[in-house]
Amino acid sequence: MKKIFLFLVVLCLSGQVMASYILIPMDKSQSNHLKAYGIAYWTLTKDIDVSWLLNYRGGSFLCVYNKHIEDECMIRDVSYQVIADVQAASILSEIAQTDVNMNEIKLTKAPKIAVYSPKNKLPWDDAVTLALTYAEIPYDVIYDEEIINGILPNYDWLHLHHEDFTGQYGKFWAAYRNADWYINDVKENEAMAKKLGFHKVSQLKLAVAKKIRDFVAGGGYMFAMCSAPDSFDVALAADGVDICDVPFDGDPIDPNAQSKLNFDNTFAFHNFKITTNPYEYRISDIDINPATHLMNKNNDFFTLFEFSAKWDPVPTMLCQNHSQVIRGFMGQTTAFSRDKIKPNVVIMGESKVFDDVRYIHGEYGKGTFTFYSGHDPEDYQHFVGDPPTNLNLHPNSEGYRLILNNVLFPAAKKEKQKT
Repeated sequence: MKKIFLFLVVLCLSGQVMASYILIPMDKSQSNHLKAYGIAYWTLTKDIDVSWLLNYRGGSFLCVYNKHIEDECMIRDVSYQVIADVQAASILSEIAQTDVNMNEIKLTKAPKIAVYSPKNKLPWDDAVTLALTYAEIPYDVIYDEEIINGILPNYDWLHLHHEDFTGQYGKFWAAYRNADWYINDVKENEAMAKKLGFHKVSQLKLAVAKKIRDFVAGGGYMFAMCSAPDSFDVALAADGVDICDVPFDGDPIDPNAQSKLNFDNTFAFHNFKITTNPYEYRISDIDINPATHLMNKNNDFFTLFEFSAKWDPVPTMLCQNHSQVIRGFMGQTTAFSRDKIKPNVVIMGESKVFDDVRYIHGEYGKGTFTFYSGHDPEDYQHFVGDPPTNLNLHPNSEGYRLILNNVLFPAAKKEKQKT
């Protein structure tokens, strides 16, 4: 009886030890990288801290064992390992070594997320919305009226939809001015501008951009893709200047518009030239010429920078991946011209082949912004009217991982970059 009792005691103790932590690897052994972010977010909603192990097996997640978390991993087909205290301690000890480029970042709070997106149906999808939905991370959809009415302080993180903050409707007029969706979009935007007390859509969009600017300055996190990054900065630079031609607002552009731009107002870009031709499908020369990418599609890749996890934890977080080389993809803004990026902005991803930039980050006031070029990481050339990407076919997408890095970033304890 004594032997049986001792055996049971040892079994119980070993069971407790062996079930101490859950490790979610994010290297190539992970079956579903995208849903793994959803597990980390879900865990935070249960008031359980998550350690983000920067540069350890692709940026893995570690948390105290909880049966519900294990069940959720199995339900969502996310690879995980149950490890003992001593194993977890060994991993953390390895990460803490001064001579290894790794770091442990504590995620402590599930950020409240807003996606800036129109309520009317437009013939394109949004990669961030697809990623959030697939990862099962909750978000609210807000648009101009909510922002003008002051809703942004209720959120930690804001994504800017495929949007044109200059009031030129994405420069789609030349190709789609007779399309029903374009005609309806113009009508709805003009009606909203009038409802909110603006004479022009461009004035409404500028006011929205300023509200977003103030949100970031106050400590908010902003992420933008495709046409939103450059149109946002162009709108801020053109504050008080009419850069919209007759097809967009009914009156001519200011002939001196270019010389009146104020680059001190912008987040990331400077010294750019606006595109004033209404027939040209481009807002400014921040965006590179996409023709060169089409001619070299098979060579279109960009490389993530490797930062010091201990000294530069923020860009390190934003670049966590199981591959440093990411397949390129086009969009209304395909890539950022290197010479148009302000010197204080951190370049996190670039193409050596095309000598352009795809992924940048910076601070504004107390908050931060991240700009990611291109429309959809798993659809090289996404056309108006194309069906949305099915992420069930791309659960390990390196390009989509960069989006979800940004979603979790606000959950981290404030980490000041060391100088």
